[in-house]
Amino acid sequence: MVKQIVFAITLLVTIGIFSYTVKRIVSFFKFTRPAFPIKDFGKRISIMLTVAFGQTKIFRKPVLGFFHALVFWGFCVILFGSLEMVIDGLTGSERVLRFLGPVYNIIIASGDLFALLVAISIIIFLSRRLFFHIKRFEGTEMKRRSHTDANISLSFILLLMVSLLAMNAGYIGYQTITEEPIYGIYPIGTLLFNLLPDLSAGGFRLLYEGSWWTHILGIFLFANYLPYSKHFHVFMSVPNVFLSRLEPLGKLPNMDSITREVKLMLDPATAFAAQPSDAPVERFGVKDAEDASWKNYFDSLACTECGRCTSVCPANITGKKLSPRKVMMDLRARMKEKGPLMVKNGRDFSDNRSLLRDYISEEEIWACTTCNACAKECPVNINQPTLIVDIRRYLVMEEASAPGELKAVFSNIENNGAPWQYSAEERLSWARDLEMNFK
Repeated sequence: MVKQIVFAITLLVTIGIFSYTVKRIVSFFKFTRPAFPIKDFGKRISIMLTVAFGQTKIFRKPVLGFFHALVFWGFCVILFGSLEMVIDGLTGSERVLRFLGPVYNIIIASGDLFALLVAISIIIFLSRRLFFHIKRFEGTEMKRRSHTDANISLSFILLLMVSLLAMNAGYIGYQTITEEPIYGIYPIGTLLFNLLPDLSAGGFRLLYEGSWWTHILGIFLFANYLPYSKHFHVFMSVPNVFLSRLEPLGKLPNMDSITREVKLMLDPATAFAAQPSDAPVERFGVKDAEDASWKNYFDSLACTECGRCTSVCPANITGKKLSPRKVMMDLRARMKEKGPLMVKNGRDFSDNRSLLRDYISEEEIWACTTCNACAKECPVNINQPTLIVDIRRYLVMEEASAPGELKAVFSNIENNGAPWQYSAEERLSWARDLEMNFK
């Protein structure tokens, strides 16, 4: 009974802290702009099953992709056992889901096996970060805190897997010595039990109970650490893939306000229609975090900081300052900085800082070629170019700020109706003295 009370209190504290954190993050979304309507659910589910659960983009790097997929699939299977532990902790039962029979055996055996595979994968990931210089893990945006955060998250996962294996070994040992029935199949737990030194029933029970509490408390602690970590993608990646933009990557979204004005000008019947006098003045493009769409902010929360986008960016490869990963990390960091102030003081609050220039420089933004290599490579379907282009729109339409070459193009379009410096009457002058022989 004491165990149940302690567990219930711990669970309530965990849920309370997690709910507070999620509520805080959700409150920031009300300051963002609308994005696209959510429809075509069949197509979205198909993309989610393929990209998120099938890990297809991860497998573009076959070896590392395989180990990452093992971690993801392992978590999906082990989640079943975690749910059972929560029920057992609240009810005081033991293996409450054993009534599932053969299905239970398959799931438990899979979870036991995956615990070892995930542990091996995590050791490989930790070794790469600690002992090897991986270029895509570096960059101006990857501060010491980012590396420390990654190591802490990976260590958490390793602890969870080791405690799960130890719990299974302790359970097998205790049930075997006391000649009690064993529910479920534990291939790795049985192997570890046979490798362990001779322990009494009390010793195995202590191993089981200690590992049980270590594992479940580790899950609770890790769940509340994730929202403050780059590994928040554990929660955000699947929904982010479901909410992917369904249009071709090369299609950049138009601004509704500009589209509406163009349509008004093209239709004489409505060109001079009265506009509501109380309509709020809309900012063109993105200057600060609140100007971004909710999908841009969702993307930033789902970013895994893996660096795959930056590693394929032609601008970054050729030495430019642009890093698509940094753009998403900067949006997340800026909203984390300004979001609480807007919650307290309203959307119009200004702290005399902005996403543009204080976080992202103009040089970075204009280096983008909008080739969409970053969006194509991202394993969680983040679309970086939409945010980059929207920041450019602000610079051009609000500040008339652009590289000199672009300003010349704009001027030529305005004066000549074409990007070139020649008027429409002179466009064929180049062919004036050409001799053409038609046969």
